[in-house]
Amino acid sequence: MTWDATDQAELIDQPLLMIAGSTADTCYTTEQAFAKATGTKTKELVLIDGASHIETYWKPEYVKQISEKLTGFFGKNL
Repeated sequence: MTWDATDQAELIDQPLLMIAGSTADTCYTTEQAFAKATGTKTKELVLIDGASHIETYWKPEYVKQISEKLTGFFGKNL
């Protein structure tokens, strides 16, 4: 059995913000999903330089970057 998280990403038609740590094991999946999300005109991919997946949850310098990006993106798109 297989499952592809990027399957039908082209159906996303709302503003899309994707954030991943640049050294995360799953970063490639985020990049693939972003590329396939062709149904939205407003999309942004943010790679947190040097961060692993888990570090994006607790390292203050990464959390600060992510929080600022989320605040700006939602402020513009909600």
